Formats: sequence, C-alpha cells, structure tokens
Amino acid sequence: MEKYLNPEKHKDELIMLALSDKASFNTIRQRFDLSEADLKLHMKRWLKPGSYKAWRVRVSRFRKRRSTYKRD
Repeated sequence: MEKYLNPEKHKDELIMLALSDKASFNTIRQRFDLSEADLKLHMKRWLKPGSYKAWRVRVSRFRKRRSTYKRD
C-alpha cells in the first residue's frame, strides 16, 4: 500500500476515510502516517465546528458500544 506523507494534498481522501465507519484509525495511520491525535487536529481545521463536534460524538458513542470501532 502506498503511503501518503502530505495530509493537505490528500485532504478529501482523509476526510472520507475518517468519516467512514469502515476505516479504522489504524488504517489511516498506516496509509498516511498520522496518529489519531494528528488526524483530530487536521479534521478540526478542515471541518466546520459543528461537523467536527458531530464526528467526535459519533466516534465516541460507537467506541463505547463496540470496543473495536475505529481500531484494528
């Protein structure tokens, strides 16, 4: 799998993967070399404030229900 080291250049793909229920943070880390914290910072910059908060709430809720959500 090809690694993408410039998050700004692949912003649309990163947002799509982060919002996807099927892509884990580990998958994003392997592909883009971004930690979960780095991804959160980028998403906070790229998304509208309400969209970012909704995304974080959704990830948190799913994580509580499913221990493996967004993790491999």
